[in-house]
Amino acid sequence: MNVPASAAAMQPNPRKTTSMRKLGPVDITRLREAVLAIPDAVWDAENADKPNRFEALDKTRHIVFRFVSNFRDWRDSYDRPLWAQWHGLLEPVLAKAVEPYGYARGVFPRVMLARMAPGGVIKPHRDANPAAKWPHKIHVPLLTNDKVTFFIDNVGYHFAEGEAVEVSNMAVHAVENAGASDRIHLIFEYYDPDQPEPAWLAAAQK
Repeated sequence: MNVPASAAAMQPNPRKTTSMRKLGPVDITRLREAVLAIPDAVWDAENADKPNRFEALDKTRHIVFRFVSNFRDWRDSYDRPLWAQWHGLLEPVLAKAVEPYGYARGVFPRVMLARMAPGGVIKPHRDANPAAKWPHKIHVPLLTNDKVTFFIDNVGYHFAEGEAVEVSNMAVHAVENAGASDRIHLIFEYYDPDQPEPAWLAAAQK
């Protein structure tokens, strides 16, 4: 008898960090300049149409370039309309950030910008959907201030502009912008298609 995989049985990728992992500096100059020039109207329009509508994200606005086709499988993703316009700026940053992993043909199933206004929060949560359990989750701050704190299991971290960091999305994590300026991160997921898939993946599709 086929039994759907329970959340407890869906063990995350053992290659993922269990807290945070610094991946090193990335040249964000061109991407940062372009992102800071995005009009508010574009942020508002893209945020209104975003596929990642999770309560924990509160009022954080997003521009989503690539996303998973369903929340059960990270292997199936699609490009949203702005990917064609932005991939030339995004791809060098993505490639540099993931160099430490050494994957021969890594895949980016989700790529987005996240903009948090002063006083903004992302509520404590875990990324519970099966599609989030296998890929690495990586942040590259494009704009921040010294009062932005990323919490992982109640430990606070500050991530500097231009430094790629893998964070544990399986741990309880949250964000607080107590500063006077926006916080904008490039956020993406990354996995190795040559790594054997977890045994629970087939059951998760049912």
